[in-house]
Amino acid sequence: MIFQRAALREFTQTAIAVFVSLFAVLLTTQLIRLLGQAAGGKISSEAVIALLGFGAINYLPVLLSLTLFIAVLLTLSRAYRDSEMVVWFSAGLSLTAWVRPVLKFALPLVLGIAVLSLFLSPWALTKSAEYRKRMDQRDDVSRVSPGAFKESAMADRVFFVEAVAGNEGRVRNVFISSVQHGRLGVMAAASGHTEVAPNGDKFIVLDGGRRYEGTPGTAEYRVMEFDRYAVRTEVKESRGIEESPKNLPVWDLVREPTPANLGELLWRLGIPIAAFNLALLAIPLSFVNPRAGRTNNLILALLTYMIYSNLISVSQAWVIQGKLRFEVGVWAVHVAMLVVLVLLFSRRVFVLSWGRLWR
Repeated sequence: MIFQRAALREFTQTAIAVFVSLFAVLLTTQLIRLLGQAAGGKISSEAVIALLGFGAINYLPVLLSLTLFIAVLLTLSRAYRDSEMVVWFSAGLSLTAWVRPVLKFALPLVLGIAVLSLFLSPWALTKSAEYRKRMDQRDDVSRVSPGAFKESAMADRVFFVEAVAGNEGRVRNVFISSVQHGRLGVMAAASGHTEVAPNGDKFIVLDGGRRYEGTPGTAEYRVMEFDRYAVRTEVKESRGIEESPKNLPVWDLVREPTPANLGELLWRLGIPIAAFNLALLAIPLSFVNPRAGRTNNLILALLTYMIYSNLISVSQAWVIQGKLRFEVGVWAVHVAMLVVLVLLFSRRVFVLSWGRLWR
């Protein structure tokens, strides 16, 4: 039908605009947070882009769910404001006739949200944790970057390199500060390079410099000049990533039904189910009286989304704490919202039918 094709086209256009806006806000906030961590030395600067990508994949299910809800809501609200709904109702269409085009638009997105929530989101969290571990376990040579102070893997040395000279790994104006046996040692050299011993140990070799050694707070110190000084670089002990229900595959959650795992499974299943319900809820919530204010329905829709999301979070917490059985928590909130959906539809259909009879 003509109205279904028109509705699907407008749903798609609105969804693209909403998604781009929300995704831009998400990337901006995540980038600011990651840059703050990089500036504080918590993560490496070269890890920002990779962690930004993994974080975006993790938040995509919620983002797409919100996009679906807002796209349907804004499209139908515009039809009410421009009196386009009056035309469709006068042509014999009822409010329930919009369920079919909304489902045609929503079902592919709901399936995508389900795949993201159940599989790709935990995968992204796992890869993000692995990447953080790998960057954290780099040796001291890998941590050094020209023009910046860098802490060693064991947090007992600070390195500074002014510039890289040539393509052979040589550096100029090297500064190393370390504490050994309670004495502070500072080494400065005009140049340096890296070497690998026969047993595989890596060393930073300083050429032609001085070492200043003393006890902080006292006047006792000594100065030593050297032609060659080798400093062994340390590598943190390799440890596996810490497993949590958030980054476990869905089949592991099902195989080990602990309260924490069941709570995580409830959340992952709840996101696509909530997206489906919200798409249908947007139909009765989109009503706008052209003669009244235009923001009332948007405020009500926002409150509905927040209440729905918080109820799922509460159910998850109760399942984790053992206050609610998983078999009840996984469907209770969604059934309650279905009841609200039926009531809202019934109210709107009754009002429309009464209006036709009165006219």
